[in-house]
Amino acid sequence: MNQFGKILRFELKYYFKNKIFVGVTVALALLIAAVMFFPRISEAMQSGETEGGETEANPIMLVQVETAEDTDMIRTAFAAAFPGYDVQVTDKSAAEVQDQITAGEAECAFIITSPTAYSYYVNTLSMYDTNTEIAGSVLQNLYRMNAMIGSGMTPEEADKAINVEIDGDVVNLGKDQFQNYFYTYIMIFALYMVILLYGQMVATNVATEKSSRAMELLITSARPTSMMFGKVVASCLAGLVQLVVVFGSAFLFYNVNKSYWADNSIVQSIFNIPVDLLVYMLIFFILGFFIYAFLYGAIGSTASKLEDINTSVMPLTFLFIIGFVVVISSISSGNVDNTIIKICSYVPFTSPMAMFARIAMSSTVAWYEIVISIGILTGSVLGIGVLCAKIYRVGVLLYGTTPKLGSVLKAVWRA
Repeated sequence: MNQFGKILRFELKYYFKNKIFVGVTVALALLIAAVMFFPRISEAMQSGETEGGETEANPIMLVQVETAEDTDMIRTAFAAAFPGYDVQVTDKSAAEVQDQITAGEAECAFIITSPTAYSYYVNTLSMYDTNTEIAGSVLQNLYRMNAMIGSGMTPEEADKAINVEIDGDVVNLGKDQFQNYFYTYIMIFALYMVILLYGQMVATNVATEKSSRAMELLITSARPTSMMFGKVVASCLAGLVQLVVVFGSAFLFYNVNKSYWADNSIVQSIFNIPVDLLVYMLIFFILGFFIYAFLYGAIGSTASKLEDINTSVMPLTFLFIIGFVVVISSISSGNVDNTIIKICSYVPFTSPMAMFARIAMSSTVAWYEIVISIGILTGSVLGIGVLCAKIYRVGVLLYGTTPKLGSVLKAVWRA
């Protein structure tokens, strides 16, 4: 235990003195601060412009109506449907309207040739332009209203019939997949980034120590399990500290600017994660990280030189990416109870992502399924940790060409 503590402290000191580690952590915290404070800063800038008398006018939208008797009705309807535009009725020709748009005098124009047909003119059609959908809905309602009025209804009755409000109440007896999707995606993506980053760091550190030949002295004076568990636990703690700083700063800055995010349901749902889901997130995150970090460390010990690390860890990285893609595809489709993800829920290499996704987004996961999954994962972490420690002891003493898996396992069996 004393050896484990010394190795743990040494490895933690390495991470916290690493300028790249500290720099990335600070940069991410500052980026989160900038995002959380953006609505406040934006509002302050807009209020400053208003006080200075330099308010920005809405862009002009031209509307040309072929039927004169419908002009007022269409202008009123378009003005209500497009509050971000200064809607102006024009009687100019289509060519003149086009010239105004290309000259920058107007942003866009609708030339309405009949109650059910129009042409939309715009200089640059944005991929997010929804003006045609809105205009189509407006004209459709106006056509229906005129048809109702022609059938004997008053304008008030027609307007009430078209714009009737439907009062619906949703009673959710299980999980809200839309809300929990963000928790699930954030956890899985964070696990993805941490495993690829810190797993690679564990493998690189082991290979660096091996190349210095100092490992020969270390491996004979310290137990391999203490060294392996010390390195992996240190990397896990460093990763957790980094995540706590990043997400903790996000939570702090969100609460400082909470009123500015009141209308954003997605952001609010992210910061209102249920406590039980947060506990499951931490359990699966830590266990999932351990199982891959041990394997990265073992693979790093078998590399003959530092340049071979990327090639050596590629199969393990592909294994994790395949599990990541399977889980992300399942939660994106909304079907988190398909056969593949159920099987993945009990496979140690994929269960940290798959079982958490099912817990967060499904109402059919029984408590014993969660216990079995966590039990298998915990046992696998301990078993793989001990096995990887033995591989580590053998691997760091092998120099020259990269040993084959069979020869490493034979050496472990004999040791």
